Amino acid sequence: MTTGVVLRLHPGQQRAWDSKARFPVILAGTQGGKTVFLAEWLRREIAEKGLGDYIAATATYPLLNLKLLPECLEVFRGYGSYKEASKVFLFNDGQTRIIFASADNPESIESATAKGAICDEIGQKQFKREAWEAILRRLSLAQGRACLATTLYTYGWFKSEVYDRAMNGAKDFEIIQFDSTLNPAFPKEEFERARATMPGWKFDMFYRGRFAKPLGMIYDSFNEATCKVKRFPLPKEWPVFVGHDFGGANPAAMFYAQDPATGYFYAYQEYLPGGGRSTAEHVSHFKEITKGLIVLKRAGGSHQEDEIRQGYTAHGWPIQEPKLHDVRAQIDRVYALHKLNKLFIFDDLLHYLDEKLSYSWVMDALYQPTDEIEEKARFHLLDAERYILSDFTPETATSDRWQSRRSNVF
Repeated sequence: MTTGVVLRLHPGQQRAWDSKARFPVILAGTQGGKTVFLAEWLRREIAEKGLGDYIAATATYPLLNLKLLPECLEVFRGYGSYKEASKVFLFNDGQTRIIFASADNPESIESATAKGAICDEIGQKQFKREAWEAILRRLSLAQGRACLATTLYTYGWFKSEVYDRAMNGAKDFEIIQFDSTLNPAFPKEEFERARATMPGWKFDMFYRGRFAKPLGMIYDSFNEATCKVKRFPLPKEWPVFVGHDFGGANPAAMFYAQDPATGYFYAYQEYLPGGGRSTAEHVSHFKEITKGLIVLKRAGGSHQEDEIRQGYTAHGWPIQEPKLHDVRAQIDRVYALHKLNKLFIFDDLLHYLDEKLSYSWVMDALYQPTDEIEEKARFHLLDAERYILSDFTPETATSDRWQSRRSNVF
């Protein structure tokens, strides 16, 4: 396939176009020209790689229909036809396809062996890490490239597994960052209006494509630079503490070892198996994770879940009720451990880190944190964590922002 198209790219798009990295990553302000660029990038990739399957993924199906799909249909007009039922664009050669996929439904990506991919709005929280992993699997046979693009909305797996890796020198990735105004069509007056009226962190993320710690992050005391550490063998004499979150569909557990010399905790294992396992099967896994170690305490569940605790106890894994019952009081204890740098996380606990960096208060219309946890039901590992670590009383340590809200939150 030859294009014969002359592109007029602005400097940010040009840097992404010229990138030789396997995964160019565009972090740009809103309306910076990301989505139209992705469609053109994919056209070039198909022209170079030839017959086969390609993936065009975005965060949700509504976003697909609103942005990525129309741009792609415009760019590939005349090359073939789009099949709405299967969400596939079939080229006239009958052997080349673009498979359109929603990242909040990773199963939609698992059907292809792809030669290339584009990922739009990969920084949105609906773009699950499981979807990115599925795309990597589909690209693995051909060692295909993928171009990633997003406006920044929050922290999460994308920051820890893509952005941080790139900034730490991973050669597969190249970060291309630019402001909304690098798009010559974007009004500078609108850029300055946003700068004057929005909180600095939100302006930097939404209009500059720059990571800034959102005000609503619950664990803004978590310092990745110092508290995310490489895995090391645990000394056998270190006591272990285990937190549990119950549920048939999404049971979870977090395992912590404590250095007796310093009192520091090290999160060394996460457990998030999904549904379909019995209590006896869970206990078997717990015992394997703690084999050769001394488990001093297990805690989990709400006050009403005593029957579940008794079930685990009957299978040889006694679980106590947490000392504190109030969710925000439990969060306060974990927050203080982070603030005092007494809680360290092995950097391969990817699900845990995704939850930690995504855990946020709902923001009100004035961008102020409310007392409500956003999407509270999905943070099973953090629930397990607060159940066990809230049993410990660290020295008082709160940020000024946290302290100012305590009278309303706790």
